[in-house]
Amino acid sequence: MAVKIRLFRIGKKNKPYYRVVACDESAKRNGKFIEILGTHDPIQNPAHSVLKNDRVIYWLERGAKPSDTVKQILKKQGIKA
Repeated sequence: MAVKIRLFRIGKKNKPYYRVVACDESAKRNGKFIEILGTHDPIQNPAHSVLKNDRVIYWLERGAKPSDTVKQILKKQGIKA
C-alpha cells in the first residue's frame, strides 16, 4: 500500500477549508483516509496551516509522498519533504 499525504476538502461552496490527511494513494480526494495530520485554511491572508509535525514526519519517514500543495505547506512549516 502506497501512502500519500494530501488535502481533504471540508469547506462550503466558495469557502474552501482542508484537512491534511494520510491516505492510500488510490483513494479519492474526499474518500477514505488513514489519519488526520492537520488543517489548512487558504481563505485567511496569509493562508493558515496547523499540522501535527511529529505525525507528518512519522509518515514521511515511512515513505509517504506529499502532493505538490502539501509540499509547499510543509516547506512553510519548516519540514523537509
